Amino acid sequence: MFPIEEFKKLRTPFYYYDTELLRQTLKDIRTNSDPYMHVHYAVKACANPKILGIIAAEGFGADCVSGGEIKAALQAGFPADKIVYAGVGKSDWEIELGLDAGIFAFNVESIPELEIINQLAILKGKKARVALRINPNVGAHTHANITTGLAENKFGIDMQDMEHVISVANGMEGIEFIGLHFHIGSQILDMDDFAALSRRINEIQDRLETAGIPAVSDINVGGGLGIDYMQPDHTPIPDFCSYFDTYRKILRLRPGQQLHFELGRAIVGQCGTLLARVLYIKSNPIKNFCIVDAGMTDLIRPALYDAYHHIENLTPDSPQDFVTYDVVGPICESSDVFIKNYGMPRTKRGDLIAFRSAGAYGEIMASGYNCRTLPQGYTSEDLL
Repeated sequence: MFPIEEFKKLRTPFYYYDTELLRQTLKDIRTNSDPYMHVHYAVKACANPKILGIIAAEGFGADCVSGGEIKAALQAGFPADKIVYAGVGKSDWEIELGLDAGIFAFNVESIPELEIINQLAILKGKKARVALRINPNVGAHTHANITTGLAENKFGIDMQDMEHVISVANGMEGIEFIGLHFHIGSQILDMDDFAALSRRINEIQDRLETAGIPAVSDINVGGGLGIDYMQPDHTPIPDFCSYFDTYRKILRLRPGQQLHFELGRAIVGQCGTLLARVLYIKSNPIKNFCIVDAGMTDLIRPALYDAYHHIENLTPDSPQDFVTYDVVGPICESSDVFIKNYGMPRTKRGDLIAFRSAGAYGEIMASGYNCRTLPQGYTSEDLL
């Protein structure tokens, strides 16, 4: 599966992306979606330029949450009219960038934000296409830090205020109100969560219709579909069939409405792997520590979310001789731990260690803390 001999020539830590798997994943999305469904890749998951270029070339849109992401998307070849710009705090220069580029839509989260976009659009003699992000107060079976659709979260407009905000938007010279936007969380594997969102959107559309508000042209349900971190080889491609079918069966779209998705982790999560080398094996009476040259600066998810990544020793001498280790990094923080009490083949200095399912929120979240060098990213095509 891995080009281990090529890996041995490279300085670790580094990220490796299987572009064949990425392309298979994108094909599966196209196969299981309908023409009225539009997938925007969530750039925040991984902004490696080569990965962005592949996704753009396959005809997908981009979901951006900063001006920097808009620039990266445009440079990678995503058409401006397939870019949506979300985020609870958009700076003036970022809004102006989106206006100048002619992006498809701004996902707006408050009246103050709406007012600034309106002002900037008028100054430029433009109209900003806007979808209002509604907080549906729908929970998700995922980590608390990546749940975004509850009333207590900072995201979106409260449902009780939406008619008023729509009225304000419709009265603004520089705003074209085109849709409703939702997002309930990330790493969701229970389709019932997406079913609950669909039913809530049905309620909202019925309520707006009763209030005499015309149906919008676009509904954006966000993303959130998760991946199998426990067994990456068992499920290399998420169940897009069930995902799209949930919306297809439950969501009652109005005639002509277009449905938008913002998928990130589900697209790139499984195609990426973090590679590291073992520096030392350190033992005491109660623990064996496998100290690798990658740390929380290279892959922060375990420290940030207690996230699990399947770990493999790619070069063991005795594959059947299992030992229990705490796999840790070199950073001067007690939280620089990938996993505790993890069984894997007996490991030695120099062994190559693979942290699987690291394509999303891996390289993109790397930092230079401890003055460390950012990890390089290589694709399978680079190593042919």
